[in-house]
Amino acid sequence: MSGRTEGGVKERKPPRLLLFSFLAALLALFLISPASAAKIDDQFRAWLQTDLWPEAQNKGISKSTFDAAFDGVKPNLKLPDLVLPGEKPNTPQKQHQAEFGSPGAYFAEKTVRAVTSGGRTREAANAKTLAAIEKRYGVPGEILLAIWGRETGFGAAKMPYDAFEVLGTKAFMSTKKDFFRTEVLAALEIVEHGLAPVGAMKSSWAGALGQPQFMPTSFLKHAVDYDGDGHPDIWNSTPDVLASIANYLVHYGWVKGRGWGFEVTVPESVSCSLEGPDQGKKISTWAAMGISRVGGKAFPANELKAEGLLLMPAGRSGPAFIATPNFYVLKQYNTSDLYALFIGHGADRIAHGDADFVRSWGAVGGLHRSDIAALQRALEAKGYDVGSADGLPGFKTRRSIGSWQEKNGRPATCFPDADLVAAIK
Repeated sequence: MSGRTEGGVKERKPPRLLLFSFLAALLALFLISPASAAKIDDQFRAWLQTDLWPEAQNKGISKSTFDAAFDGVKPNLKLPDLVLPGEKPNTPQKQHQAEFGSPGAYFAEKTVRAVTSGGRTREAANAKTLAAIEKRYGVPGEILLAIWGRETGFGAAKMPYDAFEVLGTKAFMSTKKDFFRTEVLAALEIVEHGLAPVGAMKSSWAGALGQPQFMPTSFLKHAVDYDGDGHPDIWNSTPDVLASIANYLVHYGWVKGRGWGFEVTVPESVSCSLEGPDQGKKISTWAAMGISRVGGKAFPANELKAEGLLLMPAGRSGPAFIATPNFYVLKQYNTSDLYALFIGHGADRIAHGDADFVRSWGAVGGLHRSDIAALQRALEAKGYDVGSADGLPGFKTRRSIGSWQEKNGRPATCFPDADLVAAIK
């Protein structure tokens, strides 16, 4: 779910981890007796009336809106990341899922082509709307199409959940109560202001709304009534969906006239530890250092004086890129380098045809998330900034690995592997 998310559930869980979460939730459900479930229902109703309602009232929500939103709603105990009342979060010390295969798995041709072929079809069908939105907001239509396709398959993905059931459950008993409390109050505000009726508030399992998968706070800030019918409809109106995505990206700093980035070749003389949005250089400087576009193409003349940022999602074991600041705007939709790269790559293919990355992804990955977290903690102990020891190999972890490798006389790969985990620990 994206920017979808507003400072919250932005990270997509890998499929195996998501499956594990649902299986764990189902197991917990089976262990709950009918009497216990009824007790939780009673506690939920009491929480609604004595805890959530007073705050909603203070925010201008009417009792009729509040009651309509939660009419018949019970906590959905099948949702992941829940903590039963009176219990503490139980996080396994050792995670046994091998969560990280090669980053290339994220770019399976079947998945990418579904977005690009669907995008081209809808580009033709919505040409006038896309042109008008691009003129107004400055975001290329192919970027909007790639996000739309990635998020919900251009609206084909069903939103099976009652948003108030999901958000209410998670605000009452999830591991991120404060985040979801803010979101359920925003959802009530959407209804109170007449932006959508209660019956239209359908969401994903995480509470993200509509075809662009906006969390309620994002809806309030960024949803646009582009078709002029008096309300922003991100569930059914294609113009509203596309314009809302564009408005979101502009809010986070999309630079008109620039793309997202370029696939490049990085010579061994350029350290992979130079990656990151805080180590930008003029693209002309990167070029002078020996970085060149793949396929012999030159960097566009208007880009040479602008800032570029080195991006190596698999370190030396995969494609490399010079990204523009717009790449990091895409990351506001989902805080994952691979997600933003998928959108940029998908947009390029929608616009120019289905050509894959020139360089292939190497056979890297296969580590447990707990192994990567242990590696991060070991690097932190040596004074490196890895961002956080969360088991996710982001750019700060990748470049810290590269710096450690260079300092210790090893070839810099800038990506974790089993030998490296053992060596640094």
